[in-house]
Amino acid sequence: MFKIGLVGCGTIGTTICKAIDDGTVEAQLFAIYDRNTEDVERLLSTLRKEKPLLMETSEMIQNIDLLIECASQEAVPEVIPLALKAHCDVMIMSVGAFADNGLFTDIRELAKDNNCKVYLPSGAIVGLDGLKSASVEDIYSVTLTTKKPPQGLEGAPYITMNDIDLESIEEETLLFEGAAIEAVRAFPANVNVAATISIAGIGFEKTRVRIVADPKLTRNIHEICVEGAFGKFTTRAENLPSPTNPKSSYLASLSAIATLKRITDPFQTGT
Repeated sequence: MFKIGLVGCGTIGTTICKAIDDGTVEAQLFAIYDRNTEDVERLLSTLRKEKPLLMETSEMIQNIDLLIECASQEAVPEVIPLALKAHCDVMIMSVGAFADNGLFTDIRELAKDNNCKVYLPSGAIVGLDGLKSASVEDIYSVTLTTKKPPQGLEGAPYITMNDIDLESIEEETLLFEGAAIEAVRAFPANVNVAATISIAGIGFEKTRVRIVADPKLTRNIHEICVEGAFGKFTTRAENLPSPTNPKSSYLASLSAIATLKRITDPFQTGT
């Protein structure tokens, strides 16, 4: 059976493992790893059938078909090159790491040289298939507007560095506007989707990102506007936050599960 190893036992990692455990994804959860032992124990307590091994990444990749990274942007350069060199396919959730163009180039070349696949789930957005189709011709502009309740942005480097008091925000407030390359560094836990659409579209420098805090919201909203030779389209996703992590949209976890189902299913739909 298709063997999976997972690095990062937080909200998204736990949701993925539960999907394997209940048979939603037809695969074997072979091993897991996280430096936070509490997260590991919490994840294991949610599983009924799967009994994954606790294993360092360097050992794990010698025994699996696919490594899933859902730990952090910092984990990507640590674990993904190792997996590719071991001829192991990878799925990356912390796509914001690719704001480092050198890392993106290195991983792309490693995947090519070792005949491996790198999977980037669509995350908490809709319309990525349209963006990929549009990119066959010229794209003139891509703009992502992300709106979240203030508490969903807590801890972001941009918030800390600018000493922004999120609790004092009483109405819709634009906190950030700039290039995607700046956004993914300023809000690494909030806008991995900005990296995903940058890779699928016109790049990190040209993709524009707006981040808005709105205390009236109960959902995380991602709006994408794309204009190009094909015409124009706009998408809007109103995502419920993950039940255990307000910084993460539930759809992000579901997109990872959908990607796993696509990998293991011979019948493919969509662009």
